[in-house]
Amino acid sequence: MCPRSSISRLWLWPGRAVYLGPSLRLDAHSGSVHCLVLGVGGPFTLHVAGTARTVHSALVPPRTTHRVVAHGERMLFGYLDPDARRAAACRDRVTAVEAELLRRAGELSVHPDAGRARELLEVATGSSPAVADHRIRHALGALHADPGGAHPANELAAEAGLSVSRFLHLFSAQTQTTFRRYRLWARMLHVANAVSKGLDLTGAAAEAGFASPSHFSDAFHAMFGLTPSALLGTSPEISLETLR
Repeated sequence: MCPRSSISRLWLWPGRAVYLGPSLRLDAHSGSVHCLVLGVGGPFTLHVAGTARTVHSALVPPRTTHRVVAHGERMLFGYLDPDARRAAACRDRVTAVEAELLRRAGELSVHPDAGRARELLEVATGSSPAVADHRIRHALGALHADPGGAHPANELAAEAGLSVSRFLHLFSAQTQTTFRRYRLWARMLHVANAVSKGLDLTGAAAEAGFASPSHFSDAFHAMFGLTPSALLGTSPEISLETLR
């Protein structure tokens, strides 16, 4: 039997994901959505904009270049869909409930379960409101329904009855990330979904709309700080879940 510290798990929901597993040697990277970082086996040092802080939890905004240096054996990364929270409220809440989040992360390491992982995200996000504008909710749904599609901003803007500039501004205001970054996030989730169903990485990347395996690998490294093969080398148990 593999030691607990060597087991990695990835839970996927529409728009959200939780990784729990070995502390990976991550390079500097910049995500597309907010990322909840918890040091399950000990603190970690977060490097951002030339500063370094040793902490047990952090909420990293999208488009923020950072590096996580773990001090313990295991980490938890929770990727939060904009439908799940508002940035400022969630950031304040993570600080307030850090002890509870770390307790739940520790329990999740011992008893890995999708329900526990979902509840941990709910503790972090609290009752933060969903994306309010129905036009942006429609755009988010379109990106997830067909991640391999081109979905140019001008087409979704036209469907929303908005100019492209107004659509892009409203999208960023409602989601706290850019349209291009969120489209990339939807495609990354699709790759993970496809791999969990048995499709090889090259086929999954092509199905998700990536121009080539190298395009996918470069985008993955820039977003998560490691290569896809490095993550798959941990043999993660991937679970697809539905939001209830």
